[in-house]
Amino acid sequence: MIDQRRLFLAIALPDAVLDELESAIASLRAEAPDLMWSAPHGRHITIKFLGDTDFDRVDSITRMMDEIARTHRPFALHLAHLGAFPNFRKARVVWLGVDHEPRCELLQHDMELAADGIGFELEGRAFRPYVTLARAKGTLDADRARRLARAARKVDFSASVDVAEITLFESTLAPTGARHGRLHAATLGGR
Repeated sequence: MIDQRRLFLAIALPDAVLDELESAIASLRAEAPDLMWSAPHGRHITIKFLGDTDFDRVDSITRMMDEIARTHRPFALHLAHLGAFPNFRKARVVWLGVDHEPRCELLQHDMELAADGIGFELEGRAFRPYVTLARAKGTLDADRARRLARAARKVDFSASVDVAEITLFESTLAPTGARHGRLHAATLGGR
């Protein structure tokens, strides 16, 4: 039997930022307790979702990560602005946005192409970095959606994050949400 794991590449967020974020969205969580809220210390910015992957491919993935990471310098990201996909009226995902940063987009682009080079499918849409806060289990009724949008507008949160590495995570799905374990971290700039 083949040992497959659900894998993805991401930017991990510092505990201090995650704690501050969790405090900032407490009123939002209270307004929508029926959403599936992501584990506070599992929140991240996905760079590339690899999906169910044969575990014997991890070595080639980590080599690819290290090679690409060496060619990129550390950079900073600014997190701010809550939103929802596709919008708050029909929210499926509630997210925290990441301001445009060309160095992040270039890193993602290079990781995407390198992953394609070792057999992973290219993503067909533009990269839009964000942090998933919650997922809706179904369709929100109109009143709940309006209250959620109002609560989101009142959240006052922004943070700068220094990005010095990219992490390979394993995701284990559970009834209470996904749990993420770190498998490898590739240091930017080869430090």
